[in-house]
Amino acid sequence: MSDTIFSKIINREIPADIVYEDDSALAFKDINPQAPFHVLIIPKQAIATVNDITQKQRELVGHLYWVAGEIARQNGYAKEGYRLVMNCNEFGGQTVYHIHVHMLAGKPLGWPPYQERIKHNPVEA
Repeated sequence: MSDTIFSKIINREIPADIVYEDDSALAFKDINPQAPFHVLIIPKQAIATVNDITQKQRELVGHLYWVAGEIARQNGYAKEGYRLVMNCNEFGGQTVYHIHVHMLAGKPLGWPPYQERIKHNPVEA
């Protein structure tokens, strides 16, 4: 796999606003945020797409989601909620071929994602 912008961030060849780091993962603020709080959580091990995750790497991928929970708790988003997204390949919206979890928080997030307002459950209304 060729070098990506994420491998360069891991290797400190380019700067990033890092919010979390451990031996397996790194999280940093997105340079084009889609929410008031938007971070990318990446494994330090290069894996191009979700399709490339091996059985041996499943714990590493689970760790990325655990990191998201830690970041949410540390930044006050755990109770209100947040969205985690992992894109795969071109039609899935992946632009950097090093898997990464987008963590979006700090505002109500509608569904489908492109909507500006939240859909409410009619039973609750």
